[in-house]
Amino acid sequence: MRLTDRFPAILFDFDGTLIDSAPEIGAGLNGLLAERGRPPVTDAQIRQFIGDGAARLVERGFAATGEPLPADELPAAVARYLEIYADVPADPSCIYPGVIEGLRALADAGHRLALCTNKPEGISRALLPSLGMDGLFGAVIGGDTLPRRKPHADPLLHALSVLGLPADRAVMVGDNANDVGAARAAGMPVVAVSYGYPRMDPADLGADTLIDRFADLPEALQLLAARFPVGS
Repeated sequence: MRLTDRFPAILFDFDGTLIDSAPEIGAGLNGLLAERGRPPVTDAQIRQFIGDGAARLVERGFAATGEPLPADELPAAVARYLEIYADVPADPSCIYPGVIEGLRALADAGHRLALCTNKPEGISRALLPSLGMDGLFGAVIGGDTLPRRKPHADPLLHALSVLGLPADRAVMVGDNANDVGAARAAGMPVVAVSYGYPRMDPADLGADTLIDRFADLPEALQLLAARFPVGS
């Protein structure tokens, strides 16, 4: 069986999997914190805050720099953060090595690709053209697309519904526990990358296989196809 027959759909996380977006996210969060008279957070802190959506990012930023943000002030703070972040220019150098070439090769081979991220959908879509990824994804699902985000299965299953493919013919590729949890809940194998924002030892994420370079993904997919034949 061809790899495109076994896994016609490949779903990807964004931050920490395809792009190293911590500097831009940090610029947005620190801009918000500065407006509120807070000190900046460090790059190392930002990398621990990423992965659970904009609201949790803002909450963590305020908690790390003083008193936690009151719950009734969170919606306005998140909206302002998104405004600031949206104005941060996209930097193509943030793309991890081999990602563009790898995505294009997968698409050219006949795989259907989807983006399943906890970053807001609008910002995710706006970034894709600047990063040379426009047109590569048949579905773009953000953290605000549905009522529930990763680690729930809903974003992955919704992406597959858009692609018109079942979960047993899909693979998730991500960098943290939310990606692994969502894949498990959706009933599909999952590849973890070791270079992102896992907030733990990547080997402990519980993925079916772990890769150190994006260029290693095709080999990982071959191994998963052998390990999880159709109907397994």
